[in-house]
Amino acid sequence: MTTGEILGSLRSECPIPPRLSPYADRVQGWLVGDLLPRLGLAADDGAPRRLARAGVARYAGRLYPGAAEADLRVLAALFTWFFLVDDACDGPGRLGTDQIRALRAGTLTLLHAGPRLRHAGLTGPLRRLLAHGWREPRRRMPARWRLRFARAVADHLDGTWREAANKAAGRRPGVAEYVALRRATSAAYVAYPLVEFVTGRPLPEPVHHHPLLREIADTGNDLLSWYNDLASLERDAATAGGHNLVLATAAERRVPVETAIGLTAERWRASMRRFVELRAAVPSFGPALDRAVADHLDGVANAVRATVDWTVESTRYGGPQGCLVDAAPS
Repeated sequence: MTTGEILGSLRSECPIPPRLSPYADRVQGWLVGDLLPRLGLAADDGAPRRLARAGVARYAGRLYPGAAEADLRVLAALFTWFFLVDDACDGPGRLGTDQIRALRAGTLTLLHAGPRLRHAGLTGPLRRLLAHGWREPRRRMPARWRLRFARAVADHLDGTWREAANKAAGRRPGVAEYVALRRATSAAYVAYPLVEFVTGRPLPEPVHHHPLLREIADTGNDLLSWYNDLASLERDAATAGGHNLVLATAAERRVPVETAIGLTAERWRASMRRFVELRAAVPSFGPALDRAVADHLDGVANAVRATVDWTVESTRYGGPQGCLVDAAPS
């Protein structure tokens, strides 16, 4: 089977139902036609066009299908910031490790202290976009949630720095190291707390750190990350320096890439079975918390299915007319 056929097969096997916000396309139009030009993102650098074709707001609309339109605008702005940072750190002419450290410091300054305190590591449209997206969560959410979100962002940027350092040194991670690193670079742990922003029901810290919920979050992160790795394999083979589960598996097991593709797909299937089992085993946390827990679990599941569907439809990984769509059922 080709990689596209395997992606289509995994998508058809995914037991999580697809969902999409009714506001997704309208927010996408607002994002590209209003917000980004207003914040000074220049059309001549190609970023607005890439974001328009990638459908970032549709991705957010799949993760948070029940969000109000105003909240989906907030989420689309935050997602756009992360996509732009990803492009800056992993695209052509990518930032160096010192620049990523400065970006991390500037980002955390804004998240902790608010937009009035400036930092040289975060300037221009990137700073304005994050300040815009952070305004409502900062205003509405409690301090403990804001700290947890900031820690997730810090861990994500730490992972981005570690990957950049590996590439600069020509160091290729083994499978176990890569899986742990990929959990950081995927930004899934940043996306999960935003479920609580949408619902207005933040999880208490003991519930958030419950071992079973943490394992579900880790497994969901793996599922979306590994599917993405399969989709981006051709690009990653040229640019990622071994930072892809297929490539790490091929190197560690000393097998052809074609064999590693099949092994990665089987690993994805086994993790999906585990994910379903774990969700079924979640106990009641009491009537005051069960709805918030259910929202969180739905959010983790939505993130998996959203990534599967968005990966297939987005031009970032093949495009609406690309091979991924032809291989995958609708």
